[in-house]
Amino acid sequence: MLLVLDTTTEWLHLALVGEGEAAFTRALKAEPGQSHSVLLLPALQGLLETASLAPKELTGCVVCVGPGGFTSLRTGVATAEGLALTGLPVWGFSAFELRAKALRFLGVHEPLWVLLDGQRQETFAQRWGDQALNEAARWPLSALGSHVKGEPWWAPAGFRERVEAALGRPGLGFEDEQEATLQALVALGREKAQGAPENPLIPFYLRETDAEMNFPQVSGHLSEALRRGQAR
Repeated sequence: MLLVLDTTTEWLHLALVGEGEAAFTRALKAEPGQSHSVLLLPALQGLLETASLAPKELTGCVVCVGPGGFTSLRTGVATAEGLALTGLPVWGFSAFELRAKALRFLGVHEPLWVLLDGQRQETFAQRWGDQALNEAARWPLSALGSHVKGEPWWAPAGFRERVEAALGRPGLGFEDEQEATLQALVALGREKAQGAPENPLIPFYLRETDAEMNFPQVSGHLSEALRRGQAR
């Protein structure tokens, strides 16, 4: 079975996806001060037990590569990379793609903006229809209205109030968003596993890490190393 992971928000989403309709899912919310690194392995072990599977029966891993919280994002990506070291194929998808697909399961088919918490009074934004309609961007919350204008938008519950204050109008919200996110997770797992595996996984960052901002000379060396690795 495929393991499919999303660790980019305060919610941890997990799925084990098999052939046909077989799928086992779980969503857990991290409490204040609790990290995904603490939640992930026990949650995965519990899901494997529910599916009556051993870890050695996993056939690959599909993981959300961001954007999202740096530490929580790395928890998911590092887990996938660890499985890749054992020889399992891995694939990635963006947080925008996951949320847009979840909204389709909720019956939303019109173009809309997916807005994610960028921290530091910023938002990560991308406009979606059946596919991405523009490049993902990072904007100050104060400038959001000039980009989103009057179009419909969605943001995670924990971020929605701040976006509403910035835009002066409500966004889309649904009671069963976690269930739709798990449905989208299963669907994306199946879709991505049809393509070529990704090696290495490249996290989707829309902001430099603190290390890159504080130590730009090191950042240059890392960027060059990544380019060389991708060229091989």
